[in-house]
Amino acid sequence: MFKLARSRPFTAAFRSTKISVPSRLAGVAQQKRALSIHEYLSADLLRQYGIGVPKGSVATTAAEAEAIAKDIGGDDMVIKAQVLAGGRGKGTFDNGLKGGVRVIYSPTEAKMFADQMIGHKLVTKQTGAQGRLCNSVYICERKFARREFYLAILMDRASQGPVIVSSSQGGMDIEGVAKENPDAITTTYIDIHKGVTDDIARKISADLGFSEQCIEDAKDTIQKLYKIFMEKDATQIEINPLSETSDHKVLAMDAKLGFDDNAEFRQKEIFSMRDTTQEDAEEVRAAESGLNFIKLGGDIGCLVNGAGLAMATMDIIKLNGGEPANFLDVGGGATPQAIKEAFTLITSDPKVTAIFVNIFGGIVRCDAIAKGLISTVESMNLRIPIIARLQGTNMEAAHKLINESGLKIFSIDDLQNAAEKAVQFSKVVKMARDIDVGVEFSLGI
Repeated sequence: MFKLARSRPFTAAFRSTKISVPSRLAGVAQQKRALSIHEYLSADLLRQYGIGVPKGSVATTAAEAEAIAKDIGGDDMVIKAQVLAGGRGKGTFDNGLKGGVRVIYSPTEAKMFADQMIGHKLVTKQTGAQGRLCNSVYICERKFARREFYLAILMDRASQGPVIVSSSQGGMDIEGVAKENPDAITTTYIDIHKGVTDDIARKISADLGFSEQCIEDAKDTIQKLYKIFMEKDATQIEINPLSETSDHKVLAMDAKLGFDDNAEFRQKEIFSMRDTTQEDAEEVRAAESGLNFIKLGGDIGCLVNGAGLAMATMDIIKLNGGEPANFLDVGGGATPQAIKEAFTLITSDPKVTAIFVNIFGGIVRCDAIAKGLISTVESMNLRIPIIARLQGTNMEAAHKLINESGLKIFSIDDLQNAAEKAVQFSKVVKMARDIDVGVEFSLGI
């Protein structure tokens, strides 16, 4: 019902509706732009704005789950693992339990399933083999929809304003709808200065297929969702399904919400809901140090200042037959402290066989960066080869410092040559590791 996570269905829907979405290194954009919160928190937020949602509450123990089920009453409920990942219903827990979303018929079943979910890792198509720890479960009443629709509000870069994406084919995989029947998806562009007027909201409600007696309720729901979007600095609100029940009530049965990281300074309440246990520990540590770090699957560590240069560095590594181990932007400062923290993050990955440092010394001097680099390598006793390309202010002094350090740091000016050497070194170290031998490097440069 209320899942808060990265929404791949959005991307497919956008392509079908001609909304521009950056596909290149999407993970980096997500890490910088969107906060996801748990589904029970999303439900609470929707309730605060007067939006209809099924009755429910969160439990952190099996006993709490049983008590909540008793309070809800009835014999038809749903228990859902609170894990920030899609595909929970088809996931499997590390104890063998199948399904992170289960229909239950009694408080006893709520207690039983909660006991099997809480404290265990759920593996889904989005979590990877390591899975994610379930610390709580959300128990809510099971509602039966007469009609199900899809509705999303998001920012569109092309029009530089909000859009509402809607479809009469809700309650199903929106990716499938976008692929098989793109005409079933409608995009409504919103004038950010006027917002969602009554006429716009009524038209969307009618076009979706709400019955006559639900049009006004649906209109109000759409306007309230837009109010959340604007007031809470959301980047996306996706309701799937937005339902009309058999007793003609409009309910948001499932929601995915994302919030702009840049708005943290004025959205303290929203960002206090962040659950770092659901995020990559290294990415959390990097963010605390002011670094933008994304772990990837390759073996060449990258330490770069500036997101654009970092992307170009990854590209040239790929072009030379290598695989970047990470995206890491240390920012404009590139201080010795930032460099040390960056190296700690990079070398925590045992697959890393070489490190490519690509810094443009515009704000800071290259010789200061070189000193920080040398100090870090010495203090950490690093044994893998490091290729350093330092360009900008005092670059000659930086080269001299590195070349006279006696460390495994190779100062190379040319980007192509530096990337080529990084890939070659990485392959040699990997080969040496495979046959369990040591290897030493020196360059005649």
